[in-house]
Amino acid sequence: MRLFVTPSFVRATKRLHAPQKLELDAALRAISADPSVGDAQVGDLAGIHVYKFRISNQLCLLGYRVLDKQSLKLLTLGSHENFYRDLKRLDN
Repeated sequence: MRLFVTPSFVRATKRLHAPQKLELDAALRAISADPSVGDAQVGDLAGIHVYKFRISNQLCLLGYRVLDKQSLKLLTLGSHENFYRDLKRLDN
């Protein structure tokens, strides 16, 4: 599976420590194995999936878009606070 990343996703991952990056890698493997594992969004965010997982006992959300059967575009990563607002701005 090919993963494309946006600059906002890269910025968010740079802030993570090594153990947190391992947890992110596990989440990315889960998404790669089954892209429908995330919650499909509706309305303004139609076509975007959000996968919820924990990093260091904190809920973390990962927004991604399925481009085709073999590729995903990782949009952003962050906590719930303002996540959907930022995701909406990023998508436009």
